[in-house]
Amino acid sequence: MIPRSIANRLLASAIAASLAAGLAGCAVNPVTGKKELSLLSQSQEVALGAEQYPKAQQTQGGEYQIDPALQSYVSNVGQKLAKVSDQPQLPYEFVVLNNSVPNAWALPGGKIAVNRGLLVLLEDEAELAAVLGHEIVHAAARHSAAAMSQQQILGAGIAILGATTKDTAYGDLISLGSQFGGSAYIAKYGRDNELESDRYGMKYMAAAGYDPQGAVRLQEKFVQLSKGNQASGLDALFASHPPSQSRVNANIEHAKKLSAGTVNRNQYQKAIAQLKQDADAYKSYDDAVAAVKNKNYDRALTLTRQAQKQQPREAAFYALEGDLLAQKKQYQSALQSYEMAVQKNPTLFSNWLMRGMLNAQLKNYTAAERDLNRSTRHLDTAHAHYYLGQVYEQQGNTKSALSQYQIAAEDSGDIGTKAQARVQALGNQG
Repeated sequence: MIPRSIANRLLASAIAASLAAGLAGCAVNPVTGKKELSLLSQSQEVALGAEQYPKAQQTQGGEYQIDPALQSYVSNVGQKLAKVSDQPQLPYEFVVLNNSVPNAWALPGGKIAVNRGLLVLLEDEAELAAVLGHEIVHAAARHSAAAMSQQQILGAGIAILGATTKDTAYGDLISLGSQFGGSAYIAKYGRDNELESDRYGMKYMAAAGYDPQGAVRLQEKFVQLSKGNQASGLDALFASHPPSQSRVNANIEHAKKLSAGTVNRNQYQKAIAQLKQDADAYKSYDDAVAAVKNKNYDRALTLTRQAQKQQPREAAFYALEGDLLAQKKQYQSALQSYEMAVQKNPTLFSNWLMRGMLNAQLKNYTAAERDLNRSTRHLDTAHAHYYLGQVYEQQGNTKSALSQYQIAAEDSGDIGTKAQARVQALGNQG
């Protein structure tokens, strides 16, 4: 569970201020100059993006770490575009996430991410600039703030920018780490927002010296992929960025009005060389995750170990092995796998969480407390608090156990229900 998002607090105060003043929540779109609904000030919007950005990264695989140079490359391209945007003063950040799903997204205030799974579908730097330019417009034009404001006005509440854990008990911890990844909410924009982001994103591309035809090729590629066998694997991308021939046609017309620029195909191919080299390893891992969903655990374990041989530096491969071994009740072997995952990527909450939960299962309480607390530094989850409660309860520290259970009890899922039961039980003892 992520603690209550500041989104609700910010919007609640904004609505109260608007009602008290008798004013409608309108703001000027910094990109188009049009007046639009917005209940968030820009400073509130920037604060929201900054608060949610690390959480969104954690729930979607964390930073891609095998090739740090790729992070720098993507960030440099993004910053070139940001400088020529309509809001160059925003605190833009760009990150490559260790996620096979082809997708990119923007949070309020210019916090932008692109998955490694999308990068391998692109051919050149101009296409990358088309992706990043599009997301920059979403941030610069304050599309997220407008979408959230509209939801609040309609009484739908705010979809939390973050993630919640799926219901689980220790007995089926299979891929718990990866389960966190699919539940993060990223704003889904309307047709007008998408066309606006295409149009002005191409403007930024040209201003930064990129060939706007890259945006045409990008949309043509997405339309073709949406018709092919790969479409099912692109659900997340197409849900938030629906492709269509009309978008292709619109981009063709926009490109005619803009100056041609650089494509930088060789530079781009060099930048993603490690990703392409590791394509088979990530394919083995993705197939293993699919096997897990089909409860074919033996095949999943074989594929996971194959992935490790293909790229031994990838922590995710060892984390999944740990999940699978824990499911088989081979706890000591699972612990070794989690140790490897933590060593290879100590920045991802789920590696610490899984090792902590397993240490709790093995009654390694000191180690469990260390790992679970460490996981909360990266992402605060109900699972970490619940298992800390278990650790403290087993050690006879009822006061600390109750405190942890009370935090976990705020979760709306199964783990929250379990925590509520322990709160009640310990309360009755008192």
